[in-house]
Amino acid sequence: METYNLHINGKKQEVTAPEDMPLLWVLRDLLQLKGTKFGCGQALCGACTVHLDDIAVRSCSLPISEVGNGKITTIEGLSKEGTHPLQEAWVENVVPQCGYCQGGQIMSAAALLKQNPSPTEEEIESVMQGNLCRCGTYNRIKEAILTASKH
Repeated sequence: METYNLHINGKKQEVTAPEDMPLLWVLRDLLQLKGTKFGCGQALCGACTVHLDDIAVRSCSLPISEVGNGKITTIEGLSKEGTHPLQEAWVENVVPQCGYCQGGQIMSAAALLKQNPSPTEEEIESVMQGNLCRCGTYNRIKEAILTASKH
């Protein structure tokens, strides 16, 4: 077991965990940040997406030992009041159905908009293709990203 000093959602957090423990389980089990979801455990579905230094990463396959001094942002840290333009666009475009994948979807979209504030539909589709939605709300997700990009 090692002790890690993490920077999560603008706060310093100290955790003790095995070096191979995925960041997902550190967030959910040790820090009680439940917005990041477990989907497949193999970095294939995107439900576990968080930001590491503003880059979308799959937390289920990222060992805590590889985080280093990076700044982690989870869905809880995107906006305190849920007023991030993407969160508002998600509501405006009635995106969620079951909602399970939505945290990962929003985090991937936020990383995209941070790097490219005015993406084309094709760029959105390319970046978001790694995030799976069992409910099939892909068109509404794309519309919400386009809506947020106009704010």
